[in-house]
Amino acid sequence: MDLKQEVREHLQNKLIPFWAALRDEANGGFTGYVGFDLQKDETAPKGCILNSRILWFFSRAYQMLKQPPLLELARHAYAFMDRFEDTEYGGLYWAVTYDGKPLDTAKHTYAQAFAVYGLAAYAQASGNPEALQKAMGLYTLIETRMADENGYGEAFDRVFHPEINGKLSDNPKLTGRGVIAQKTMNTLLHLLEAYTLLYEVGRDPRVLSSLRALLLMLRLKVYNREANRLEVFFDSGMRSLFDMQSYGHDIEASWLIDLAARVAQTPEERAETERLTTELARDVLKRAFRDGSLLNERVEDEDDDTRVWWVQAETMVGLANLWQKTGEAEWLEAMQAEWRYIRTRLADPREGGEWYWCLDAEGTPCPRPIVEPWKCPYHNGRMCMELVERL
Repeated sequence: MDLKQEVREHLQNKLIPFWAALRDEANGGFTGYVGFDLQKDETAPKGCILNSRILWFFSRAYQMLKQPPLLELARHAYAFMDRFEDTEYGGLYWAVTYDGKPLDTAKHTYAQAFAVYGLAAYAQASGNPEALQKAMGLYTLIETRMADENGYGEAFDRVFHPEINGKLSDNPKLTGRGVIAQKTMNTLLHLLEAYTLLYEVGRDPRVLSSLRALLLMLRLKVYNREANRLEVFFDSGMRSLFDMQSYGHDIEASWLIDLAARVAQTPEERAETERLTTELARDVLKRAFRDGSLLNERVEDEDDDTRVWWVQAETMVGLANLWQKTGEAEWLEAMQAEWRYIRTRLADPREGGEWYWCLDAEGTPCPRPIVEPWKCPYHNGRMCMELVERL
């Protein structure tokens, strides 16, 4: 069996059934927590990011597989998006209770971005004009309430007063020094991703303008040309705070930036962008790809050799993208090695399992939840769908 067929079957036989089984018929949406022991907590809070990513996952899976139950699962996730909506002040809450009542009313740019991503995917899959209208409404809110002179703010309270960005500034070595990043590469990267799809679906010139500005910001403010990496944490003026490389984000960025460039840039601009992303991908793989898998990050000359689920998924797509651009056989071989690692070690072999959150340096699964506000079908599901299309 070839790689393309294997990842298609993994999507259809493991990922889709796992997440479909979390549909909450009684309260709407999808169950927000499954422990390492595979026990569901039906009363766990439900996060905006998790629901948005589930919405994207089933919408995108329907587009590829054309199976009507997948569109129905996407519709179920779409219906629950209303529970996050602040009808008085606008925007979406960070989290609600299991039955859809406001719980954490913070408004985070990152969460709005993923809602845009999920809504745009659902609009594309279903043809529902309301979903695209909602996505454009959130785009306008981001650009008018969350943008500033140096890009985008991160965290806001319910009425859009800035808050401390604790949710996306959580590296212990950073916070251990009493420093909280006011801006992050992570939020900018996923705004780029969301706006890329939103422009593909709606073709609004305002979105194109914002997308081009994000590409420029990532190149001029986030990309460290000397170190050939993306900086991670910034102050309010977009000055890097910390000597750190996130290997997973760099390999993810190498293909997400290419995707945005194909949509938003001229052929000349795109050629320059792809030269940069090719070198970014080559370097991160040479620095951190070991034993068929990618390390997590490097902080002040110290590698974190944990193998994290989303990092391995993004490595697969980054390798496929690099191989397509260069034709260099070593990247195809690395992709096959990474898939063996995922299939034999990271994918949970237990009945009713999905992927472990991470493995330690010895390859032992870390006892972390299988589902929670950040653990979702977006990275590994997208990996499968990207590879089916690319191979």
